[in-house]
Amino acid sequence: MFHAKIKAETLKEVIDVISKLVDEAKFKITKEGLNIKAVDPAHVAMVDLTLDIKAFEEYKATEMELGIDIDKFKDVLKLADSPSDILTLEYNKEKNKIVVDIGNIKRIMSLVDTSNMVDTKVPTLNLPVKVVVRASAISKGIMASEKISDHIALVVSPDRLELIAKGNAEESAILALTKDMKDDVEELECKQNTKSLFSIDYFMKMIKSVGSGKVTMNIGADYPVKLEFNIADGNGRVMYLLAPRIESET
Repeated sequence: MFHAKIKAETLKEVIDVISKLVDEAKFKITKEGLNIKAVDPAHVAMVDLTLDIKAFEEYKATEMELGIDIDKFKDVLKLADSPSDILTLEYNKEKNKIVVDIGNIKRIMSLVDTSNMVDTKVPTLNLPVKVVVRASAISKGIMASEKISDHIALVVSPDRLELIAKGNAEESAILALTKDMKDDVEELECKQNTKSLFSIDYFMKMIKSVGSGKVTMNIGADYPVKLEFNIADGNGRVMYLLAPRIESET
């Protein structure tokens, strides 16, 4: 059984986060809420999203897995007149479909076969650097870099975080956020200088999902970067992992 009512803006947050990496995903439904873990087709990035029962207006469920076509849910969300509109989600066991009611419109959607979807495991990583920063500040650095290079370096020292992009024609872009810039940097823990390279395209998609809120980044030299932030007014949590590019900047 699965019956839930949820605000359009809350479901949109969930779909936006997942759609940055995959077109289809396995929604694990429990009595306490839902969880989605997915890896992008290139195996460069993964997402782990949890939405608590408090994020829903109504919620009744037994444990099950639902294969969801993300684009179909995007289309349904376009039918909402306002972010506060309530969507009703219902699993029809007899037809094995998900039924969505929004206003006076009912959408009956086929589910995706989950038998070929591998259960994604979150790796245990030792990432010594922690930075809590305003995502909009990071976005400026990405915007300045995306026309210069297809990758970006995250460079952290005990007193600053830098985003550095270098192009082929000696062009470069550098965003520097120092520890004393309290409006942008809430926390910076770094005992040793650390540097890793990442795809700008993936990194930009992930940062855009955060919006104007804060994001916690854990970084290690030539290790994946872990990005964590809240959604659904604190009733949901997102973790992205992005693999590094092991190469020189030259």
